[in-house]
Amino acid sequence: MAGHSKWANIKHRKGKADAIKGKLYSRATKEIISAVKQGGPDPKTNTKLRLAIQKAKAVNLPSDNIERNIKKATSADQADFVEMTYELYGYGGVGIIAEVMTDNRNRISSDMRIATNKKGGTVASPGSVAFNFERKGVIQVLRKHAEEDALFLAVTEAGAEDFEAAEDLYIITTPPDALFSVKERIEQMGIPCEEAELQMIPKVYVTCDGEAAKLNLELIEYLEGLDDVDVVYHNMELTS
Repeated sequence: MAGHSKWANIKHRKGKADAIKGKLYSRATKEIISAVKQGGPDPKTNTKLRLAIQKAKAVNLPSDNIERNIKKATSADQADFVEMTYELYGYGGVGIIAEVMTDNRNRISSDMRIATNKKGGTVASPGSVAFNFERKGVIQVLRKHAEEDALFLAVTEAGAEDFEAAEDLYIITTPPDALFSVKERIEQMGIPCEEAELQMIPKVYVTCDGEAAKLNLELIEYLEGLDDVDVVYHNMELTS
């Protein structure tokens, strides 16, 4: 189980933990509302809602919030959300993916134009950036909560495909459809998960000089600040 270290990227994100948690909660809420709008409020008969609830629980969205948003989604006054992906090129050929859920396509389209006008980069054609990324499940466990060999064995048997020990974390990568089963296996051992979510993992990383890296981070942080943008991925090499 080997590959490029994800620790530098996770370390970069950890500094904005509260903002990231807020975005994860927002995304989970919008996915619940969208699922109810499309298939009704009963997770027993609405597969999409059942999955949205699982994902909400995976990011530790409180049960009260889940129930409240299911109820809110049944109101005719509550707008539906559309899922979109924007692909961009940053400085030095870095690829950037912004995942969006919005109730106003025109607003997010305008926001993206403003972002590139202010911070540079260009909006790319669909698929031209995404082909260099893979959707994976990523689970983080604090090292103090688990014994490495036992955790490695358990998650491997449960379907994990990569395991990395980095500073204070174990970082476990899974196929998308194995995220929840691996997370459940960890929790059955009495080990809490810091995070468990689907992410876009780069297949190839791009190295930039200092100025390009600085400008890319400014663009990425601007995109992350947009209300309709839930998460931003990139393939810029970050040093730890």
